[in-house]
Amino acid sequence: MSRVLPAAGVDFPLEVPVVVIGGGACGLVAALAAHDAGADVLVLERDASPSGSTAMSSGMIPAAGTTLQAARGVTDTPAIMAADIQSKAHGENDPAMVDAVCAASGPTIDWLVQKHQVPLTLVEGFLYPGHSQPRMHAPASRSGADLVAGLLSAANSAGIDIVCDATVTTLFAESDGRVRGVELQRPDGATERIGCAALVLACSGFGGNAELLARHIPELKGAMYYGHTGNRGDALLWGEQLGAAVQHLGAYQGHGSLAMPHAILITWALMMEGGFQVNTKAERFSCEHDGYSEQAMRVIAQPGGIAWNIYDDRLHKLGLDFEDYRDAIRGGAIRSAGSIEALAELCGLPPATLAATLAETQRLAAGQGSDRFGRDFTGKPALAGPSFYAVKVTGALFHTQGGLRVDTEARVLRANGAPLPNLLAGGGAACGLSGRGRDGYLSGNGLLMATVLGAKAGRSAAALAKQGG
Repeated sequence: MSRVLPAAGVDFPLEVPVVVIGGGACGLVAALAAHDAGADVLVLERDASPSGSTAMSSGMIPAAGTTLQAARGVTDTPAIMAADIQSKAHGENDPAMVDAVCAASGPTIDWLVQKHQVPLTLVEGFLYPGHSQPRMHAPASRSGADLVAGLLSAANSAGIDIVCDATVTTLFAESDGRVRGVELQRPDGATERIGCAALVLACSGFGGNAELLARHIPELKGAMYYGHTGNRGDALLWGEQLGAAVQHLGAYQGHGSLAMPHAILITWALMMEGGFQVNTKAERFSCEHDGYSEQAMRVIAQPGGIAWNIYDDRLHKLGLDFEDYRDAIRGGAIRSAGSIEALAELCGLPPATLAATLAETQRLAAGQGSDRFGRDFTGKPALAGPSFYAVKVTGALFHTQGGLRVDTEARVLRANGAPLPNLLAGGGAACGLSGRGRDGYLSGNGLLMATVLGAKAGRSAAALAKQGG
């Protein structure tokens, strides 16, 4: 139930200047920013502990011009980052929003690391599709769960109140859209009402709402959803009832490398550094370097909706840097053999065809011929063993990218461009920077909007609270 009711006559036993709905990366960053700006803040989280979609990710946040980049000699600027984002999204994003988010990305990472000791490092050694510079910042484990843990530790150290097992069902607002408070429900059915001067929606997208998906992204009908089931579109539904504008609801982040049946994310770094995907006929079917989001539908379109990631010892060692990959090993998802033919037998693939496909990629890596799918194999070592590896994967929806339209300070806007009085949004609740469809998503866009817009939303909420909402 995501409803908005009139605030007239409603009593709020507890009043808090800033209320944040959602305890993932966006909500925790918003709370830290509001706290640092001098506002008392309360985070309401539906789960027993904060996690959200962030905990299911690789925890990678793109940012330009950070201290961590400078220390490693990386020359990156907000303008370069903005150009990369717009190129991937075919210029379909609002340029002012892209520029504002990219300009704030570096300072946001520096603030999290230096002031709040969130343990982020610069990810080096490979680039995700569309990124021209090393700009991913993540925990050493490259685990979203560890990112949440770092943010939660920072929030606890700051003394920020976080109430879990608190599902917000209702917003109470005046006729002009000013939110006066919320009602939450406990697991035992008990309800509580809390008043606020400003409200931050950090409760993600609508990937867990089959009705909204069917309406806005019908091509995903029947696709696996690898996201938090609580992402039911609450922010979108509340915003629409309050008169907010929405944007790019057909945009989403997919992923073409989810281990099956284990449902474990297999890093796309394996593809970027020389690996390739084949279908059950042991044939390649696409350019793996276009991006993992658009690859989701390509994999789903293969026989049985599956593909096999093929790689070697060198890339296996790279995979070991990722906690998810180590989980996949422990779960038995990774298969290996001493020859490509033996690997094919192990996976039930035609040995001669898989050997021919490998040989083709080796020739392409040596600069002999051009790939029919447009991939450039040169610049990376050809797969060479001595052992070869495979993992069975499918394509899945990870996160919707459309949402409430916001300005550069994370204020939710009406259709005429005017902001609602005291409503802020970030992360999956807000329209992202991924254009209109499935192929505009640049790796890390989700956590970029969670952290940068989260910080902006928190500061804006604190300012509105000081003005009395």
